[in-house]
Amino acid sequence: MSKSAWLLATVLSLAIGNTASAAECQGANFPDSVTADGTNLLLNGLGIRKATLLKVKVYVAGLYLPAKSSDAGQILGTSQPWHYVLHFVRDVDASDIREAYEEGFKKAAGDKLAGLQQRIDSMNARITDFKEGQELSFTNDPAKGLTMDVAGKVGDAIEGADFASAFLKISIGPEPPNEDLKSGLLGGKCE
Repeated sequence: MSKSAWLLATVLSLAIGNTASAAECQGANFPDSVTADGTNLLLNGLGIRKATLLKVKVYVAGLYLPAKSSDAGQILGTSQPWHYVLHFVRDVDASDIREAYEEGFKKAAGDKLAGLQQRIDSMNARITDFKEGQELSFTNDPAKGLTMDVAGKVGDAIEGADFASAFLKISIGPEPPNEDLKSGLLGGKCE
């Protein structure tokens, strides 16, 4: 085999290998790992957020952690960095996203909701309409707080481990929006 043929075969095998190592669900592709604030995080799982009684698919979510875990209690009970990505599979109005987060925080925070409300309002003020194919992501750095990337714009961190924990508890806590979201994020099938 000539040197140029060998080089081409090597490049193609690397490209195919990299494609195969990414995770896919509902046409949304997620890398196996990301670097967030200098920390390498592994894809823990992918889950689908379904809404209404018709179970309309809204987004595919990917959760990245320092080490994979299927134990929601352990994940929520540990102060660790994480990255959470929502890949929208349909157009969604900002008002619908805000309403879903308000409802989610009520369930996740319980009697601590009042102490979080100002930070919830700050987060919701940053939410915009999303089109199919766009992404919204959240990165937790325990030392700085939770940052949001909305259409490529990262705002100031929302401080407090209590806020970050309540936010993540919305999706993997005891009362997730739907069980498929939670089980997928904890390493189950994305369906």
